Amino acid sequence: MELSLHRLRMLRELQRKGTVTAAAASLHYTASAVSQQLAQLERDVGAKLFERLGRRVQLTELGKLLTEHAEEILGSVERATLALEEAQDARTVRLTAGVWASVASGLLPTALNALAGEHPGIEVRTRELAPEDTAEAVRDGTLDLSFVIDYSDSPMPWDAGLERAVVAVERLHAAVPRGAVPSGTASLDDLAEHPWILASPKSHFGRAMRTACRRHGFAPKINHEVEEQSTAMAMVGAGLGITLVSDLGLRLLRPPGIDVVTLTTPLLRTVSIAYRSTAFRRPALHLVIEAVRASAAELGLGTESALP
Repeated sequence: MELSLHRLRMLRELQRKGTVTAAAASLHYTASAVSQQLAQLERDVGAKLFERLGRRVQLTELGKLLTEHAEEILGSVERATLALEEAQDARTVRLTAGVWASVASGLLPTALNALAGEHPGIEVRTRELAPEDTAEAVRDGTLDLSFVIDYSDSPMPWDAGLERAVVAVERLHAAVPRGAVPSGTASLDDLAEHPWILASPKSHFGRAMRTACRRHGFAPKINHEVEEQSTAMAMVGAGLGITLVSDLGLRLLRPPGIDVVTLTTPLLRTVSIAYRSTAFRRPALHLVIEAVRASAAELGLGTESALP
């Protein structure tokens, strides 16, 4: 009997998520592809590994047993990979990183160019995900590292099996239609009467901004709920409301018709790189972290964390 690591990883994720659809989304496959691979795993084993209970699935006793061993096997593979990297001085390594728009455009180009010049054997590939999804993809082994964010008013729940290294701390600014705040500075509560443009509370950003407003004594009047920051900024430029945007976001998005207002009580956003605790000794990982920190420093972004 030969067991595929790829299929074992899918079984482990099925056990964690409880549905084929959720497991597939976590691993970035279609549900049909995961179903086919799990069916093949059952054929490889010669036994049922899970049963469907409505929309959810439940592992059989054999499925639970195999999942327990899968955790050990996948952990052993990661430790073996680390040992090989150390033996080879970590100079020929491929890492996959989870990114989102503002870090992919604002921090990574300089960092990856510098890394390629100094350590050409380290190849970093990227995959764009929503910020709230990247840490989980590291935990399940889909990614080697990912960029994650925390807001001073709304820290993200953290997985004890992951470590994080702070690489940049940004300020948030109010983006307003030109002339809406002539002074150029304001407290957040000064902006309470303006119409707002924010992401939905499904996103970490949307939740964090609502929390910040509540802590300043008001609930924002949200006229437009949009997920893309570029859409929000375009709507601000058209005079439809105000939004909040980070330092990196301003480097990427600054359409005409917008004034940037400095908040008198700073709202901070901490950008970190998350990685599995078992990967702490990977030299290549630390070289990537240092390259990103250097890129952030060139932009004037420090590393004094907003984390509690």
